[in-house]
Amino acid sequence: MRRRPQSSSANESTDTSKTNEEAKFNGSIHIKSARRSGFVWLTLFAVIVYSSWAVHYYQFESLPVPLTAEQAGKRGFSEAEARKHVKALTELGPHPVGSDALDFALQYFLAASEKIKRTAHWEVDVEVDFFHVKSGASRLVSGMFVGRTLVYSDLHHIILRILPKYLPEAGENAILVSSHIDTVFSTEGAGDCSSCVAVMLELARGISQWAHGFKNAVIFLFNIGEEEGLTGAHSFITQHPWSSTIRMAIDLEAMGIGGKSSIFQAGPHPFAIESFASVAKYPSGQIIAQDLFSSGIIKSATDFQVYKEVAGLSGLDFAYTDNGAVYHTKNDKLELLKSGSLQHLGENMLAFLLQIASSSHLSKGKAMDDDGQSNHDTAIFFDILGQYMVVYRQRFANMLHNSVILQSLLIWTTSLLMGGYTAAVSLVFSCLSIILMWIFSISFSAFVAFILPLISSSPLPYVSAPWLVVGLFAAPAFLGALTGQHLGVLVLQRYLSNVYAKKKQLSPVLRADLIKLETERWLFKAGSLQWLVLLIIGTYYKIGSSYIALVWLAPPAFAYGLLEATLTPVRLPKPLKLATLLMGLAIPILVSAGSFIRFTNAIIGLSVRFDRNPGDTPEWLASVALSIFIAVVICLTLVYFLSYFHLSGAKTSIALSTCILFVLSLAAVFSGIIPPFTEDTARAVNVVHVVDTTGRFGEKPNSFISLSSLTPGKLTKENDQIKEGFVCGRHKVIDFVTFSVKYGCLTFDETEGGWNESDIPALHVVNDTNGDRRITQVAIDTKRSIRWFLAINTEEIEDFMFKVDSEELVPADGKSSVDGWHIIQVSGGKNAPTRFDLTLFWVTNSTRQGQEGEQRPLLKLRTDLDDITPKAERVLKKLPPWCSLFGKSTSPHTLSFLSSLPVNF
Repeated sequence: MRRRPQSSSANESTDTSKTNEEAKFNGSIHIKSARRSGFVWLTLFAVIVYSSWAVHYYQFESLPVPLTAEQAGKRGFSEAEARKHVKALTELGPHPVGSDALDFALQYFLAASEKIKRTAHWEVDVEVDFFHVKSGASRLVSGMFVGRTLVYSDLHHIILRILPKYLPEAGENAILVSSHIDTVFSTEGAGDCSSCVAVMLELARGISQWAHGFKNAVIFLFNIGEEEGLTGAHSFITQHPWSSTIRMAIDLEAMGIGGKSSIFQAGPHPFAIESFASVAKYPSGQIIAQDLFSSGIIKSATDFQVYKEVAGLSGLDFAYTDNGAVYHTKNDKLELLKSGSLQHLGENMLAFLLQIASSSHLSKGKAMDDDGQSNHDTAIFFDILGQYMVVYRQRFANMLHNSVILQSLLIWTTSLLMGGYTAAVSLVFSCLSIILMWIFSISFSAFVAFILPLISSSPLPYVSAPWLVVGLFAAPAFLGALTGQHLGVLVLQRYLSNVYAKKKQLSPVLRADLIKLETERWLFKAGSLQWLVLLIIGTYYKIGSSYIALVWLAPPAFAYGLLEATLTPVRLPKPLKLATLLMGLAIPILVSAGSFIRFTNAIIGLSVRFDRNPGDTPEWLASVALSIFIAVVICLTLVYFLSYFHLSGAKTSIALSTCILFVLSLAAVFSGIIPPFTEDTARAVNVVHVVDTTGRFGEKPNSFISLSSLTPGKLTKENDQIKEGFVCGRHKVIDFVTFSVKYGCLTFDETEGGWNESDIPALHVVNDTNGDRRITQVAIDTKRSIRWFLAINTEEIEDFMFKVDSEELVPADGKSSVDGWHIIQVSGGKNAPTRFDLTLFWVTNSTRQGQEGEQRPLLKLRTDLDDITPKAERVLKKLPPWCSLFGKSTSPHTLSFLSSLPVNF
């Protein structure tokens, strides 16, 4: 039977019925608007920024009230008294090793120590030892001293040992508190490290009133030679009889001036940091600083390296890091030492020493026991707002991190299996948005850093005003992150529109809103995925600071699961709640926002001395490194906020405000309204009168003044103000043995006076035998110099011996090298020897022996004197106020002699 066709009226009735059902279905779905209030999100953005800055302030800027001697009492710590010590030391001016000022400083400490001994509690024994080191040598195997031998002589240290008078066995176990008296030649050293030794003197006075109840002794070491290669600590730990009793070492340092003295190295045994965290009144310390320092990113070293590497001790390393740009410059002065800085360190140390010196758990061995060390069970530590310190061991961190990682992977796997192909593709596109966010953010910020040298008088225009980096780098990084993520959002939305297009029962308006809400959720989840990846990497390599990835992963994920898991009856997405963002970001901001800001400031300070071989790196490199760091922080921390941002009515206004901030900052730099350097935040320069006898300038000794800078940028502006006949450029490379100047300014005018040919060092070949193995003996005479550097060509020389007054200081036992050179670095006191014997053992069948025209010498020698020649004095007087001499263990002084011995001598 043939079926009769349905009438058109029946079809219309069916279509109408379907339309009515769809309308009824759409009407049954209620979702909130996919648009958000622009005012609310502007306010939220301002709250996040303000909260981050507030966390930084309370964590690093809030200092305790200084106490007077009367307020502190006999058994407390008084900043007022400690500050008197700093004032007395800075009034001496720079006091490097071998200077008259250092002798006065030693006498001051000796007198202060004797006073502590006289006023100590009657049941406390205070021993004062004025220890003299004749000579010694150090060869560290890690850090910045690899490939060097450090030789020292005629050093003096002042050592106080405080212990209960009627418990002599307490002296068998001691806690060492150490810092250095000496400074570099370019600064009076209020921060580095007069503030440290001043705190130690006041601590020793207070401890002398408590020690009758101690079970362990406390040794205060005021050493000499830290600025010349950690030689003071090495000479004490290897030669002093009390060193065998030390069970824990505490080092006090400064890489800036004032602020909070934070722990930046702890361990390897966790006992010290755990004890400190339990009693410190104002705990401050971040393991992220330890990770950065041990990675070599920060090119520096402290005495703590000697105590760990040479003596095998555990302990703590403290450092002042505020205003790092003044480090080792003229601006390391008392006026910049913040009130409360000494009180902060003093009260923390006093509480810690009272705890640890009274403990019966201090190891009886040379170092702390093996519990923890054998399993690499070091401590993870960080403080919260400078009020509470979190400490847990690596073993617990591994369990915690692995648990979170496994749960996260399980949740992701389940989610993808339930979501199927659509969920997997959505995840891929949301990850693409994250990748684009990183690419654009870093590119925008780095591009600005790259062009800064073209529009500013300095490639570092933000040093005197660090807040400029917010406009110069953070603003373009934020715009780049927003742009990159927006492109990813468009791709994801395009895919989701194809998916939702199959759901014919949804109206176009409803589909558009649901696509936006689905996109928002995928962006939020992709943000947590990037932190999960970082947590996996950090856990695998046992990086201590991977706790930051944990706190940025777990709280947002928990907030999302708690507040966003409920679905509508038809299982369609809702807009993310504002409470989810607030709950998710509260703990991460509290724990880490201050540290991110702190390390941004630290990088700015380090940029002043970024170019270790002047002219060796591009001018823009320091700013690009800073801009990348800022962009990375923005991509990591704002990823959750940006996931909400695309549905925010404030997107245009915030982006416009960010552009205005960037333009204003760029205008301030371009116009020169804000100078890159000021009298209090100076550019690091070296002014050296060089007498070159290497033959590079002719057979006769050649004399000239060298002006160079460790701070990136040309010296044109400085040269214009000095006007002493300098010619700037890359025309001559000056090899100072420990570094080279590839860009600088030279003048040969009026440089023949102020130095004597009798001060030119001598390298004299005494004997050269070529039997089974070629051996050469060289006599070295440094004349008046007690600070000198010798580079040995390890392509020709396999090993060497080094003697002083017939005493073998450095045996022939195999030496490491860097770039084909092994450097002997020598320093000492006024009575240090100036004649040495060097025995060289040549490489077997050296291919270079007998070659003509060899440019690479066998030996390179530089000797330093503190003399200031008339020409150098005029240059120094005309040096602009925004410049300062900079000193370090390898820097030349104001008069240097260069000499060499060719391979074919």
